[in-house]
Amino acid sequence: MNQQYQRYLSVVVPVMNEEDNVQPMIEAVQASVGQYDYELIFVDDGSTDQTRQRIAALLTDRIKLVELRKNYGQSTAMAAGIDHCSGQFITMLDGDLQNDPSDIPMMLEKLIQEDWDVVAGNRANRKDGALLRKLPSKIANAIIRRWTGVYIKDYGCTLKVFRAEIAQEMGLYGELHRFIPVLAAMQGAKITQVDVKHHARRFGKSKYGIGRTTRVMSDLITMVFFRKYIQRPMHLFGGLGFGSLALGILINLYLLVLKLMGHDIGGRPLLVAGMVFLLGGIQLITIGIVAEVSIRNYFEGTGRKTYNVRRIHSK
Repeated sequence: MNQQYQRYLSVVVPVMNEEDNVQPMIEAVQASVGQYDYELIFVDDGSTDQTRQRIAALLTDRIKLVELRKNYGQSTAMAAGIDHCSGQFITMLDGDLQNDPSDIPMMLEKLIQEDWDVVAGNRANRKDGALLRKLPSKIANAIIRRWTGVYIKDYGCTLKVFRAEIAQEMGLYGELHRFIPVLAAMQGAKITQVDVKHHARRFGKSKYGIGRTTRVMSDLITMVFFRKYIQRPMHLFGGLGFGSLALGILINLYLLVLKLMGHDIGGRPLLVAGMVFLLGGIQLITIGIVAEVSIRNYFEGTGRKTYNVRRIHSK
């Protein structure tokens, strides 16, 4: 590690309208990680209650408040917190006290002793409503595992411990916080999971609803592309394009033969389908070529590598 870390552990807590959870959170974190050289970073994501004022009144040399100008969403709040961390290790917590800070030492020791890059929490006994929270979450988790190839039981559990360099390179934006294990895996991170405690919400209201399902599915398509094809987009667009082009050619050849045999093909829906597949295939191949050029320009123009070195071993 080349960076000089000022702290051993950074605890990042995004909050929005969690005024009654501020004091209990500070006390719980202190009781759980007080043996470490830690910092607690609250990120106020556009609260409209007294959350910001209550944190500001409790600031110490260990407690920091990052106030965002408006509500950007949990992913952006997490990214802002990570950007202001100075710890060698970073842990994420929800601001609603449903995650238990007392799990952090166990997760941190596992990460260090077993040489992991990310230790993710799995809410083994989740204290949420079955219909609106648990069922959609189980379905989403199963789909994400199947499509991304990153096998974590609980993608929605915020409680995770990272090596700082992994957290800082994830590129969180939009609403990609559910895909943090996928983003970390794209950096080549070694990821494991452990069962953690989960509590029912005591104060405030949940910010989640069934409406987030469509957003999760939209982000999943983005994640699948980035996970599998970001360095070789032509493999995706080219494969689809050549398949579509071949199908269009076969359909049009078939119709050409019918035309030569004296059949009328002008009113056949198959003619329209053949042209759609033909033109669609050409467009997909063209998109693949443009995407390949864009990716090459990105890596070569920015000097970014197409790989990440986890560690260099030497004597």
